[in-house]
Amino acid sequence: MLRYCLFFLLMTFTTFMEGQSDYKENTVTEQDSIKKSDLLKSLGNGFLPSKYFNMDLRYLVKFNQYEGVRTGIGGRTNDVFSKKYRFNTYVVYGFKDHRFKYSFGGGFRLAEETNTWLNATYTDDLQETGSTKFLTDKRFFQFFEPRLLNIDLFHKHITKSISLEHQFLPNLRTETEISISNVEPTYKYSYLSGNDAITAIHLSTAKIGLQWSPFSTFEPSKKGQKKTKAGYPEFTFQYAKSFKNVLGSNFGFSKFDFRTLYKVENENGAFSEFILVSGIARGNTPLTHLYHAYPNNINKETILQRFSVAGLNSFETMYFNEFFSDKFATFQLKHFLKPFNISENYKPQMVLITRVAIGDMNSPEKHQNITFGSLRKGYTESGFEFNKLLFGFGLSFTYRYGAYHLPKIGDNVAFKFTFNVSL
Repeated sequence: MLRYCLFFLLMTFTTFMEGQSDYKENTVTEQDSIKKSDLLKSLGNGFLPSKYFNMDLRYLVKFNQYEGVRTGIGGRTNDVFSKKYRFNTYVVYGFKDHRFKYSFGGGFRLAEETNTWLNATYTDDLQETGSTKFLTDKRFFQFFEPRLLNIDLFHKHITKSISLEHQFLPNLRTETEISISNVEPTYKYSYLSGNDAITAIHLSTAKIGLQWSPFSTFEPSKKGQKKTKAGYPEFTFQYAKSFKNVLGSNFGFSKFDFRTLYKVENENGAFSEFILVSGIARGNTPLTHLYHAYPNNINKETILQRFSVAGLNSFETMYFNEFFSDKFATFQLKHFLKPFNISENYKPQMVLITRVAIGDMNSPEKHQNITFGSLRKGYTESGFEFNKLLFGFGLSFTYRYGAYHLPKIGDNVAFKFTFNVSL
């Protein structure tokens, strides 16, 4: 299977290079057809455009504790190639685990008016244990992902999936997916089911996700409905069901996930963001598909040894793998003060932050060879950020208090860089 992916990737990369050559040979009029603003927008979304194929910048270089340096190449076809068909692929290599990971897939448009697409994908890669991905999330790109640097708990998965995207209404997007996955934790783990300790995880799963923006305004565009004004709150729902004894699946469970975002803007440039995320899993659910609260603190002795880069919406004082839950909720409040107008190009900004997490787990003893705590007492941290102090970098300070306050004062403190760049 890998050789087909490598062949397709080679062909698309060749197309990309040919497209770059075509650009050089085109007339000035043809070069001007792609405006600078469009190029910057494409780069901001993580794509380097070519004639038929857009290179995906997310796969160039990353780093985490399991793979070390992870580097590769990937991309997808664009509207010049076809407005009805699309193909996407990537291949990456981890220099620490000495393993290739890859994905390839494609889709075709069933209805232009509702932006309905039928897609199929094959993926052999890693995923962070305890993380949840919403099907309807828009593509998100960062020049580098701060949290990823310190993650060490991953599971391998080979997943074959078919999905259907559909725009029911301008403000209501849906995606449905059916998948088969073989999951293998990269750490020593087994799930105790009766007298059996299960180490090989096989899942047959159906998911449906909805993204509802009832207060936003939209207008038709060549790529479907385009949001012209963001209104709040926005809501995301997702339901997943794994069927035991269907196509080799050995786990049966269900999950419901919810997220809402609310934003309040002031006339002076200050604004506040409220983010609520929650989830609940029922049935025999392996740790790989349960929940953490997006911790971002490494297990080192001193504050300076833990000095790293703060995430966007993570708990900066919560240690990696400290808590897992089968039901949880997190609430985050960020208040962005008016930027300091020091000069036209230098406007640092202070952000006040408070985060709360609560959760619990039924039958934690079923998860063997791993130790973690419960969030049933409620986890709290507060702090502030000074963003964009120099070349997009800033500083953050966060303090852990309440029920999970630690005996040593220094263990409750997170002091980190921040990084914010927009094109």
